Amino acid sequence: MLLASVYIMNKRAETSFPEEITRATCRAICEAEVRLPPDVMELLHRAERAESDPVACSELKNILENVRIAGELEVPICQDTGVPVIYLTLPPTLPFTQDLIMALRAGVRMATAKVPLRPNVVDPLSRINTGDNTGEGMPVVHVRPGDALEITVLPKGAGAENVSRIAMLLPSRKEDIKRFVVETVVLAGGRPCPPVVLGVGIGGTFDGAAALAKEALLLPLDTMDHYEQEVCDAVNELGIGPMGLGGDTTALAVKVKQADCHTASLPVAVNVQCWACRRACAGVGVPE
Repeated sequence: MLLASVYIMNKRAETSFPEEITRATCRAICEAEVRLPPDVMELLHRAERAESDPVACSELKNILENVRIAGELEVPICQDTGVPVIYLTLPPTLPFTQDLIMALRAGVRMATAKVPLRPNVVDPLSRINTGDNTGEGMPVVHVRPGDALEITVLPKGAGAENVSRIAMLLPSRKEDIKRFVVETVVLAGGRPCPPVVLGVGIGGTFDGAAALAKEALLLPLDTMDHYEQEVCDAVNELGIGPMGLGGDTTALAVKVKQADCHTASLPVAVNVQCWACRRACAGVGVPE
């Protein structure tokens, strides 16, 4: 189970299965937009307690106060409520159908009106806004197998997404992975609203590495293995600090997912997330 708030939707005779999917999607988005998961909050509190720079400490206190007020008032944590990225976990008994996609889209539209969310989704060329955060290819839906039906949402804001990067490194230069991650943060500076969370995808293919990097943001953040900690420490040595104003904490965490790749390739992607690492999960009972 992911470290996120979980809602189990009870089946009611008067509610159809697609409607349950829609309601669960809406509930998960509402939770993700208004409250941060416990592991993210723990890292923010830990950073605030350990910060030695007065300005950086003040910024972290402001962040924590912002989160507190958002929860109390049931309003979004950030004015950029992001675009909807959804991870749909399906049990073996449930086929992946167009009806599921339509139910997920309806849930996004419902959440947009209910929270409310800022309408962020536009046509890439005309820039015409759809007005409800759905559209061609939106929400982004990743499907993965599991034992139960779960809908995990990862609202993704533009400030951090815009500084994310991917590279095809030389397979003989594994040491360049850490250098590429650190360079990505240097180039980003204060634009992604640090302290950031970095999802790193290593291996697979060009597109697969990017998918791995984004999915890494769903992993628990309050523990890092030796390699993740090493990269995180290197990032924090930059001194960019909260909101780019200097300080000890530039990255709250680095999480890595990897896949096997071609012998002649070493794809690496860094998906940058701001301090508001928003995610939530909803479970839905599957009809018999």
